[in-house]
Amino acid sequence: MQSTKPNAAKLQTAVVFRAFSDPTRLRILHLLLAGEMCVGDLVKVIRIPQPAASRHLAYLRKARLVVGRREGAWTYYALAPAANAFHKGLLECLGHCFEEVPAIQEDAARLSRLRKSGGCCPR
Repeated sequence: MQSTKPNAAKLQTAVVFRAFSDPTRLRILHLLLAGEMCVGDLVKVIRIPQPAASRHLAYLRKARLVVGRREGAWTYYALAPAANAFHKGLLECLGHCFEEVPAIQEDAARLSRLRKSGGCCPR
């Protein structure tokens, strides 16, 4: 008898698509295209409470779309390197498919201003 449980790859694909289905997570991913960011800077750019940002980042880590690194009291997040062709295609889409979304354009403008001011996290 064949197992009715989906295999790990199918489960991971479902998690990734759920990650991309949330507008806030999509905005976070798009911001991380510009490079590593700390939670404080993400909160300032996206204008959401820190606990909400942390929950979204935890989901993105679970989906293996972002990686975090600790440096003192700060955690910095970056896009995870593409693990396969599917992941690479999603990252390419992220860079080209959402540029005209108003919230993403506004985030990009706020990120530019934040980077000029230095942001909140030590580098």
